[in-house]
Amino acid sequence: MEYTYTILDSDAQSNLQLQHYMEEYSEFYCSGVATNSIDGLNGILKKSPDVVFIHLNEKAQEYFHMIMEMHQYLKEIPIFIGISKSKQFAFEALKCHFFDYWLLPYNEFDIRKTLLRLKLKTPKEQEPKTLLLQSYKDYRYINTQEIMYLQADNNATDFFMKDGSTISAFKTLKTFENNLPTNFVRVHQSYIINIDFVSRINYGKGLCTLKHDKLQLPFSKSYKNNIDNLKKVLAKNTISTLN
Repeated sequence: MEYTYTILDSDAQSNLQLQHYMEEYSEFYCSGVATNSIDGLNGILKKSPDVVFIHLNEKAQEYFHMIMEMHQYLKEIPIFIGISKSKQFAFEALKCHFFDYWLLPYNEFDIRKTLLRLKLKTPKEQEPKTLLLQSYKDYRYINTQEIMYLQADNNATDFFMKDGSTISAFKTLKTFENNLPTNFVRVHQSYIINIDFVSRINYGKGLCTLKHDKLQLPFSKSYKNNIDNLKKVLAKNTISTLN
């Protein structure tokens, strides 16, 4: 089971550095990046990340206010980890119940200790692997590991299975987007794919190829961030070669 995280950082350099360090931890998945509190709060409310990394720089007070506001909308607040060049904001971070506070430049040892402590303190429950499709008094149970992708069909959704069968549900694709396990990614207005079946990503043609039958599905520019995160997840368990 993965932990999802969001980065709030207006500094592009430290933002990229943190993402680079986090690539070592395959159980942590980046669900979003924002450069200000408005986009940050919107992303947190939408994605419900487990962890939020906040660079407490000149926008520190803006972020502290965002955290206070967040209690109006969420029953469960994410874990916050502060990042700063000094201890200037450490006391306010403590009052906001930050889990940890890192001083820049990043220290690999500190990052490792924090993430190990986080996993120990907040262990993840195993995600359910069975999806229930209910229609009146008909209850159908689907093994999510057998789902290759989902396709929108007007106000219905078709599930394309590994064995070649298709199952239809009379609910929109949006209904399933936030309820499926984390290995399902929205790549297009009409498609959600199971990343375990992806064998190729072609940015030039805007296509994802699935392992079975070399099926090609389009991805759109509006979901490019999801594709970029998908590429990072797949890269963690691959041997890279340079062309």
